[in-house]
Amino acid sequence: MKVEELLMDEKTYVEQRSTSGAFVAAAVVAVLLGLGALVWCYGLQNHLTQAETRLAASDARNADLTQKLESTNAQLRATSETLGQSVGMTQKQLETRAAAIMAAQRSSTARIEHEQKATQQQLGAVATDVSGVKTDVGSVKTDVGGVKTDVASTKQDLEDTKVQLSRVVGDAGVMSGQIARTHDELEMLKHKGDRNYYEFTLHKGQQPTLLATIKLQLKKSDEKHSRFTLNVNSDDKMIEKKDKGLDEPVQFYTGKTPVLYEVVVNSIAKNQVTGYLSTPKGSPQAVSLQ
Repeated sequence: MKVEELLMDEKTYVEQRSTSGAFVAAAVVAVLLGLGALVWCYGLQNHLTQAETRLAASDARNADLTQKLESTNAQLRATSETLGQSVGMTQKQLETRAAAIMAAQRSSTARIEHEQKATQQQLGAVATDVSGVKTDVGSVKTDVGGVKTDVASTKQDLEDTKVQLSRVVGDAGVMSGQIARTHDELEMLKHKGDRNYYEFTLHKGQQPTLLATIKLQLKKSDEKHSRFTLNVNSDDKMIEKKDKGLDEPVQFYTGKTPVLYEVVVNSIAKNQVTGYLSTPKGSPQAVSLQ
């Protein structure tokens, strides 16, 4: 009986030992799992923190880019408005200038037609006088033939003059009178009697030259590019006419009641220019030349 009790006690002891070992093993596994979970949670927290940091930096960059984009759009809108206003002003100026040129051309055409009509009337009167003269028939025929020749020559001269004497807009934006490019053309203008004309030759470095009531002084001449620069002394004021071209009307107003004066240079050499001054009829005449 005692042996059986001993065997039972030993079996119970073994079972208790086995149960205790399993419990310890389970506890160890639980502890390891808990430590693993803690490590995993810690790593996850670090990843979340880094992700939040990167997200905040990305938001800040996006906000900065948005602000810069809005600023750029505002600048583009302002530039567009400025360009639009500039183009509008330039278009208006061009339209005004074109209207002035067309009006001046119409006035010039009407004046030429009037002059031609007057010439034809004079020629008709001459033809009537010739036909009324009682002379030899052969002599009359000869005279009439000569008149016809003169008429043809006069018409040709008028055509040549219209071709040679051109009208252009000066640097002050005013439609100029007829421009002479040679001495012979200038003589034609003088005979017309519409304005006063004063020829000149200016040398760089010389004292100002007096013409009528103004003084001209050559500051620069560029023979290669046909450009020049003048100082114009008018009404006790000095005006610089810079970088002007050959046959370009250099315009300015002078006098108590301002009238338009024009300077035209039709020859440019090294340190020298030649041309003429054009003034309205009735303006003060030249006193002397220096």
